[in-house]
Amino acid sequence: MTDTLLQREKLEKPTLIYPFEAAPLAGKVIEVAPGVVWMRMPLPFVLNHINVWGLEDNSGWAVVDTGMRTDETLAAWREIFANTTEQRPLTRIFATHMHPDHIGMAGWLTRKFNCRLWMTQLEYLNCRVLTADTGREAPDDGVKFYRRAGWHDEAIEKYQARFGNFGKHIHALPESYRRIKDGEEIRIGAHSWRVIVGTGHSPEHACYYCADLKLLISGDQVLPRISSNVSVHPTEPDADPMQDWLASLAKLKHEVPDDVLVLPSHNDCFRGLHARLDYLAASQERTLDRLRRTLKERRRTIDVFAALFGRSIDAADTSLLNLATGESQACLNYLLHRGELQCELDATGVAQYQMRA
Repeated sequence: MTDTLLQREKLEKPTLIYPFEAAPLAGKVIEVAPGVVWMRMPLPFVLNHINVWGLEDNSGWAVVDTGMRTDETLAAWREIFANTTEQRPLTRIFATHMHPDHIGMAGWLTRKFNCRLWMTQLEYLNCRVLTADTGREAPDDGVKFYRRAGWHDEAIEKYQARFGNFGKHIHALPESYRRIKDGEEIRIGAHSWRVIVGTGHSPEHACYYCADLKLLISGDQVLPRISSNVSVHPTEPDADPMQDWLASLAKLKHEVPDDVLVLPSHNDCFRGLHARLDYLAASQERTLDRLRRTLKERRRTIDVFAALFGRSIDAADTSLLNLATGESQACLNYLLHRGELQCELDATGVAQYQMRA
């Protein structure tokens, strides 16, 4: 859950260094290293942008992430193509993960430039599955999941009405792709980039690390001012993504030196990777401790929002309610998997959680 939406208990934040005075405007580029450019695409949300990256690739440019399928994003891409001084084609499209703000324009770009999409297998296949839900009715398992969390009828009805919207924000993906794997070294232009896979935020999220340039394209795995949503979803209600997330933070700290310039998907480029990773891990541990204190008494999933996020959630805001429920369930499942909680269903089928004596 982004901290711009849900405030967490304050920890002393590390002092990060932001070397650029301003981000690029939509349709413009800023060079952040030799042969690497920063572009920013608009998003129609409170979090109103996503950063995408251009990597010089011999006769053209490889792109990492693409923006969401919107008219505004399309206009930004067309402005970039029209105004860049070197009119060279896109050679490859790389994706960090499957969320629409990252992959939404990939199909359009690969068809326009007759180039391939490179991404991890689980991200590609999960994206294909979710886009196939367009036009379907909400499944009974989804309704049961949110009722079990404590949602009331009006919220359930809004979930049913909104179900299947994922695919509306994504141009149809190409029918084939180039699979990338954890640890793989990929030559892009004059430099080698190593794939570092993390999990928790999405199934098989790819970061890209270039030792030569001392750069890390971090996607949503590490963001400087907000934290990524880590959720349990109706398709896998017993999952433990919070453990995956914490393990991924430790993995990045182990595999990537602290002297890199981090190129994140949101906010600005920054230095101070290890301090930020430590802060995110410590913040999550503090959050879990607050949850433990709250669960000395029986609580539903929707009853722990204040403990986790420092505020109540308006049930009428279905999008935010969905994010808050998913992340709350991730925290609850984390404690359940470690034997710290007991869970019982009440007479209405709603789950009640409490710390074990």
